[in-house]
Amino acid sequence: MKVLVTGTEGYIGSRMAPILRACGHSVVGLDIGFYRDGCLYMDPVGLPWLPQTIVRDLRSVTPADFEGFDAVIHLAELSNDPLGQNRPEITFKINHEGSVRIARAAREAGVKRFVYASSCSVYGVGSGEDFLDETSPTNPQTAYAQCKVNVERDLLPMAGSDFCVTFLRNATAYGPSQRMRFDIVLNDLCALAWTRKKIAMLSDGSPWRPIVHIEDIIQAFRCVLEAPESTVNGEVFNVGASSENYRVREIAAIVAEAFPGCEVSAGPPSKDNRSYRVSFDKIASGLPGFTSHWTAKRGAEELRTLFERIEFGVAEHEFRAFTRLKQLKYLQRTGQIDDDLFWRSISGHGCAAD
Repeated sequence: MKVLVTGTEGYIGSRMAPILRACGHSVVGLDIGFYRDGCLYMDPVGLPWLPQTIVRDLRSVTPADFEGFDAVIHLAELSNDPLGQNRPEITFKINHEGSVRIARAAREAGVKRFVYASSCSVYGVGSGEDFLDETSPTNPQTAYAQCKVNVERDLLPMAGSDFCVTFLRNATAYGPSQRMRFDIVLNDLCALAWTRKKIAMLSDGSPWRPIVHIEDIIQAFRCVLEAPESTVNGEVFNVGASSENYRVREIAAIVAEAFPGCEVSAGPPSKDNRSYRVSFDKIASGLPGFTSHWTAKRGAEELRTLFERIEFGVAEHEFRAFTRLKQLKYLQRTGQIDDDLFWRSISGHGCAAD
């Protein structure tokens, strides 16, 4: 297939594009470029091979951007809850309205498949005892999660014989990427364990979270692309493995075991009420070709090996481009983007009218 992947300069997209290409697909990227100056390591199948990239804001795409593509994988949004809460009104403009705009433009351009990166954060609050599945009520607690719910709601009616729409609700991602993120739980805990040899949790670590390796996420998207339309059209799949639901303190303990000499301490109960355990039975049995291969233990060990190889240190852990909110605040503070997250020219060069 000829596939357009939005967010190819982001955490998941930068790894997804070369993997899809290695599987025989033709890939073009679309990205606004906010995180372009962050590169944790070089990989012969990663950043050295960059897809042709359309530089475009989600809020300004047109059907012409999607002409000639067989499928669109939509990853590019303002990622994670703290970033979404920073300017909720802008989050809704980009994540909700921008994503719907992309889907409508793709359908108008004749694209046949649309795969949307949703999130298990849509479940928000659960008892922690019962597993939530794709039929469970959503209960979003943040602007980021509410936008995911809104996009699913607005895109589902578009699914039909001429436009195959699939929603993948990813568990919290982890694992190495050239465009690394240290604002997600396992990655951050591993970085703390390596650089400080101490994990000091700000809460008691009791909330439940499902987590999933970045390669399992990419595999799920590839399987949806290649599945019969009748199997995936209009369907929602939670992405992960049921065995990979953990309390945050359990993730910390797994990380500490993978990083010998790391101490773990807990804080008071958190005011954050987000806690959910998720069932991944549907994707395990209903998405042809998909199998979850990774565990938190194996993922922590993988990151420890990477950190040792690249001489990872505190400076890399704290580098702004590896934390989404920190990077956007830097771009705003330096006048490179405005308050509404549009790029601004600061070079003083331009084309003046005669």
